[in-house]
Amino acid sequence: MLIVVVGIVLLCGVGGCIAGLSGKDSAGSRHSATTAAGNSAAAPAPAKPPPPGINTPVRDGKFEFVVTDVQTGVKEVGDNPYLRRTAQGAYTIVTMTVLNTSKVPYGFSPGNQDLYDTQDRKFSNDTAAAINLQADTSMYANINPGNTITAKVVFDLPADSQPVRIVLHDSMFSGGATVSLR
Repeated sequence: MLIVVVGIVLLCGVGGCIAGLSGKDSAGSRHSATTAAGNSAAAPAPAKPPPPGINTPVRDGKFEFVVTDVQTGVKEVGDNPYLRRTAQGAYTIVTMTVLNTSKVPYGFSPGNQDLYDTQDRKFSNDTAAAINLQADTSMYANINPGNTITAKVVFDLPADSQPVRIVLHDSMFSGGATVSLR
């Protein structure tokens, strides 16, 4: 008899828990939670300011970057006919200055820079194309404290693509600084 009573109590207890978790009352309607403020909608978050644009200094880690020029739609680069590079789509060449703001030499790598288009696709640099620009920073540049270099970073985008922003990094592990290219 004791076993039957314990079984009924457990069955009722489990059934009550299931009914309570389902969020329905005896009429079958769902319960809704309301906040102290009632059913009013949450206030919209303040608008995020747009990222800085061309010719505006931005900082990431030990570097201060200033994007000074953006060329789009470049089909090929290089003067040497044997080394000339033709884009798969069209090259976008981003020219920038890079200032070392630290107290020690630090290396700039075009490979750490990321370009995004209007479809939010991420593009990495094309080192071989940058070499054909005879840019001093086609692969890597060590910058002494307080010194500034001018770098040209080349990206190969689809011909119909438009760059919208670049994220500049002092290293592959940094958070990056976004610059609007529009």
